Amino acid sequence: MKRILFIINPKSGTDGKKDFPSQVDHVLNKKLFSYEIAYTEYPGDAIELSAQAAKDGVEIITAIGGDGSVNEVAQGILGTDSTLAIIPRGSGNGLARSLKIPRNTEKALERINHFKTKTIDVGYANGHLFLSNAGAGFDTLIARLFKDRSQRGFMNYSKLVMQAVHNYPSKHYHLTVDGKEIHEQAFFVTAANGNQFGYNFKIAPHASSDDGVLDICIMKPLRVKHLATVSLKSLTGRLEGSQYAKYIRCKSLIITREEPLEWMQVDGDAVEVKDNRININIQPACLTVVV
Repeated sequence: MKRILFIINPKSGTDGKKDFPSQVDHVLNKKLFSYEIAYTEYPGDAIELSAQAAKDGVEIITAIGGDGSVNEVAQGILGTDSTLAIIPRGSGNGLARSLKIPRNTEKALERINHFKTKTIDVGYANGHLFLSNAGAGFDTLIARLFKDRSQRGFMNYSKLVMQAVHNYPSKHYHLTVDGKEIHEQAFFVTAANGNQFGYNFKIAPHASSDDGVLDICIMKPLRVKHLATVSLKSLTGRLEGSQYAKYIRCKSLIITREEPLEWMQVDGDAVEVKDNRININIQPACLTVVV
């Protein structure tokens, strides 16, 4: 019988998690699994909880929350024999959508019952783990602003983007892609391991989390009038090949720019940058996930 630790972030997403204990009791196959539930109390708590559980030999450690919660659990179990499972209860749920994990809690629990797994790549940006994407530019501004919003969800995210895009200028980036230097004027530069930011905005529609490479999306300078078209192409997976974005596949990327580079986003969370430089690389096939 395999053991499961469910780690719940009670603050993530747009709804509470109070129904989860009854749902897991109803759906989980107790002939195959035993389980415990833990609740995070502060940022970084899921890292500590998952690391201790992995040390104790718990086979499946499950993040119940959004991309930030999933990232923390992954940090705790990397390099161990534990398997990551995801119950998407956040706002964007980018990694879960990318891996086609149902957002319905009971259907996601059934995936654990079936226990089909795959091994995925992970990325690092200045040493910070990311599973979906990391980058600099407009996406980082949105990550910083969205973090402080009490109201979450797609509509609030969309309103924030519409408000912020008016006054955000493109920047001149210096990129070193697998050792080759290029220069780009861009709205943002994002290294994608998964195919989307969340909310089905597929920023790198052909990115795969198990191909050993990163898909770099260089979004060309945008104006407000372009936003509806770019959003539609992103939602429908047709952004690559359009006039609005350039794509490069690589294993390592260094981002610098002429303007101060003080922040980056890592799986949707804003992280401070030192020395005006972001070093991004990929570590292939190192995290096992229930899909």
